[in-house]
Amino acid sequence: MSLTSENTPSATDPIRVMVVDDSAVIRGFLTRFIEADREVKIVASASNGQNAVTSMKPDKFDVVVLDIEMPVMDGLTALPLILKADPNVQVIIASTLTKANADITMRALEMGAAECLAKPTSHEMSGAATFRDELMRKVKALGLVARKRRGPVERPQRPAISAPRDVPKTLPQAAGKNILLRPDTIKAAPEVIAVGSSTGGPQALLQFFTDLKVPLRQPVFITQHMPPTFTTILAEHIAKQSGLLCHEAVEGEAVLGGHIYLAPGNFHMTVKEEGGKKVISLNQGPQENFCRPAVDPMLRSLISAYGKRILAIIFTGMGSDGMKGCQQVVEAGGTVLAQDEASSVVWGMPGAVATAGVCTQVLPLNSMAKAVRVYADRGGSL
Repeated sequence: MSLTSENTPSATDPIRVMVVDDSAVIRGFLTRFIEADREVKIVASASNGQNAVTSMKPDKFDVVVLDIEMPVMDGLTALPLILKADPNVQVIIASTLTKANADITMRALEMGAAECLAKPTSHEMSGAATFRDELMRKVKALGLVARKRRGPVERPQRPAISAPRDVPKTLPQAAGKNILLRPDTIKAAPEVIAVGSSTGGPQALLQFFTDLKVPLRQPVFITQHMPPTFTTILAEHIAKQSGLLCHEAVEGEAVLGGHIYLAPGNFHMTVKEEGGKKVISLNQGPQENFCRPAVDPMLRSLISAYGKRILAIIFTGMGSDGMKGCQQVVEAGGTVLAQDEASSVVWGMPGAVATAGVCTQVLPLNSMAKAVRVYADRGGSL
């Protein structure tokens, strides 16, 4: 295990990372990927959870990349001890694509891990450009989350956004931009509800659907940025915890009201008309916004299938996936809600729509289910 003493960083210092994995080969690849970027620095590495816990000190690391299966102490045992030592540190669970590991990863996310990553096997790592890019996006985004939680961090100036003409209300500044709200002029219930989420999304989805308590009349479609197998387990967790009808979407299945459909990892989920019915169509088209599944193609297809009677909800997540789709939802006559910054793990996706003038409401997570219920139960036939 290698350690380096670090002082509290300035805003311009590299993101500080600890890599925890029992494989020296994997640690070497992760270190090579991370240290190729000047904005990120490996501060420590550990071969098991016990060594990682021993290394932890407040404000020493911004991000910990944590393996699950390790000798001496596994990742799930180490996780709460790491978070206890530094509640601000952001933990990324790096797991291989097995159902058992996906289930453990979901438990880790519920325990406070911020993100998960499908780890290639050691012989695949050298050519894993997609893995490298995803790793670096997550490390950088979560590193900024850790810095922000510890105190003010200077951020680059962002261009101002002009308010749409029909926006009557401007909320206080958030992350350097104004939240711009649209008027709520739609009186009929939506025919379909669409949900987009990424970093912090599994936890948000579990709380949201549990808060709903009873099924909605409408079908609900979810695109959560997660790898294959992980999405299968997420759907199972949502169904078990909420008691609602949630499952991973299947090619060609008919869409039914009251059901929750989750996009499978590595597939865009869309809806089309077929034989007078709406059915699910999955595809492995190009990534959008660096993602597959992505929110934008889901929203585009729902506009084609349902027209204006769409309610779109954007939960916590890095990046801006869903913003273009939400703009199209509003242009078609639909409604958009977004999670607020305070309750988001990363206010990227919801922040993008909140500051672009397409939202009717920007709400804390614990208020979202009640608000959605109001929209879903409005007058007008489905």
